[in-house]
Amino acid sequence: MSEICKKCGLDKSICVCDIVAKEEEKIRVSHDKKRYGKHITLISGISKDIDIKDILKQLKTKMACGGTIKDNVIELQGDHRRRIKEILVRLGFPEENIEVI
Repeated sequence: MSEICKKCGLDKSICVCDIVAKEEEKIRVSHDKKRYGKHITLISGISKDIDIKDILKQLKTKMACGGTIKDNVIELQGDHRRRIKEILVRLGFPEENIEVI
């Protein structure tokens, strides 16, 4: 038997919940400087409807850096503001909803 989506009740193969959720997001990418001069990139605004752990894993792989999730905010080690918008667009987020500060 095929799996059924818990949100919409459709078969997982035709479910569009993730696509719709990604289009509604207002993502904010910012930069912070931590102790000892370490730089981090903060990505906020991703709702709990999207698998944030999977997004983190893909970002860490593509950026070749470490990272974590704290209070529903993705923290990546290093300053990745120049490349992050392009990668988020490839992951399915609309470009006009991503604000890089």
